Amino acid sequence: MGKQQSLETRLSTCRELGFNKGWRIALWGFLSLIAIACLTGCCSSGIWVSGKGTKANERLQTRNSNIVESERAVVAADDGRCSEIGVSILRMGGHAVDAAVATALCLGVVNPISSGVGGGGFMLVSSSSPFQVEAIDMRETAPLAASQNMYEKNSNSKEEGALSMGVPGELAGLHVAWLKHGRLPWYTLFQPAIKLARYGFTIAPYLATDIAKKEDLIMKDPGLQQVYAPGGKLLQGGDVCYNVELSNTLEAVAEQGPEAFYGGLIGEKFVEDVQKAGGILTIDDLKKYRVKVHDPVVVNAMGYTIFGMPPPSSGTVGLSLILKVLEGYPTSNAAKGPLGLHRMIEALKHMLGVRMNLGDPDFVDVGSTISDMLSPSFAKEIRQQIYDNTTFPSEYYMPRWSQLRDHGTSHLCIVDADRNAVSMTTTVNYVFGAGVMSPSTGILLNNEMGDFSIPTEASPDKLPQSPTNFISPNKRPLSSMAPIIVFKDNQLAGVIGGSGGINIIAAVTQVFLNHFVLGMDPLVAVQSPRVYHKLIPNVVLYENWTIIDGDHIELSG
Repeated sequence: MGKQQSLETRLSTCRELGFNKGWRIALWGFLSLIAIACLTGCCSSGIWVSGKGTKANERLQTRNSNIVESERAVVAADDGRCSEIGVSILRMGGHAVDAAVATALCLGVVNPISSGVGGGGFMLVSSSSPFQVEAIDMRETAPLAASQNMYEKNSNSKEEGALSMGVPGELAGLHVAWLKHGRLPWYTLFQPAIKLARYGFTIAPYLATDIAKKEDLIMKDPGLQQVYAPGGKLLQGGDVCYNVELSNTLEAVAEQGPEAFYGGLIGEKFVEDVQKAGGILTIDDLKKYRVKVHDPVVVNAMGYTIFGMPPPSSGTVGLSLILKVLEGYPTSNAAKGPLGLHRMIEALKHMLGVRMNLGDPDFVDVGSTISDMLSPSFAKEIRQQIYDNTTFPSEYYMPRWSQLRDHGTSHLCIVDADRNAVSMTTTVNYVFGAGVMSPSTGILLNNEMGDFSIPTEASPDKLPQSPTNFISPNKRPLSSMAPIIVFKDNQLAGVIGGSGGINIIAAVTQVFLNHFVLGMDPLVAVQSPRVYHKLIPNVVLYENWTIIDGDHIELSG
């Protein structure tokens, strides 16, 4: 195993609405978990501490306040300011979707390294009366001028620069969800984010860390520099950041609706900036963007019913395959101890191989692969290829893969007083997306084209690419995002999701197992160190540190 160095697991924050005890919420790192348990009294949650490391454990124990219990409504997001905004919307009588819109817009302002209106994502909405679960796909699409070989001469432009941008879907997706479920005026939901962008917000430690790391990227882009290095001086933790142009953009969309961006003056300015920076986006791309609303994928595993997103998200079907492989082992060994961990890692590796037959279902036939990943009999076949005393080279775990390397994201979980629930993952892909900000609109460009496979992308440490995920105009790239909503005996039991690119599926799986199978309290479930595998390189990574309020904290265990 190798120590996990690339992931910065930072503390997320949750807020409650109401004072009675009952719903238990915890957030740790890039995982969000709302665990709904009908409790008769206050249920205390322990902190995972083991072995030595007293100072770190004392630091962790101070975070007990991040367990919130309520019988009314809760909001969990990456940044506490956004959680507070979501709660304020619920207090005004808003639906969970109203709170999700306001919270997501806030995250795009204060957490631009991970999300924003220049990106996209997936939203799962569970309505309590009448019961219904909807999967809202606001994933970015390839521009109409995109082609399979567009990065043949410069593969780096697939991941950095304006040419790496997919058509943004977040604003359109939020609007579709609001039209279906919103109770409060669209304009009202934008006001908190507008205020933060216009009048300034304090740079949090986690954002300051990434600003420092990306100094070269920021300094070479005029748009990023005007916001994060005004006057040529890089902002630091505690400084106040302003994005006035973004506030103007949000105000226009609040007043005019998403049409202001998808074909209006804001969109025209955005397209002009993108093209000046070397991108191929056109106003027709924005006008023709469409949100897709699907029936959810339904997984029955470990005694729970799990609702999630269908492809191009591979998160729910990936979770399904891992759980169904583990389900075939004795329950006591399915998810704990060295043997359970070994089996989970092996199931994860097989899943990563199988999922590369997935892609945008509008362009490729993924029906048989989805059926396999939901099938107990297919899971049995995988289980028969797992040996308790050995592991294998990457080539063993299926005949064809693509090196999908999606990166950062942001996640939010919301349950309102009527037990309507939202699990939403939103992203601009890499930290600061494409590394380009539109100067006239304040919108950060995503670099979601990096999630596609390309025929020319080959090296000794990469296996052949997957044709199912090759670029086509208007196609959505494969994703690891995994927002899920969990039910037990027809009752809402939990809302889970996470950020972290390719590691999302492994992380969500382990948190699900920790809480729902092993019985850990919510904070313990998300705080416990996790393991990850990307198939290539053939190395297991484990978390041995985290970041709390910007401080590097060693984990014991």
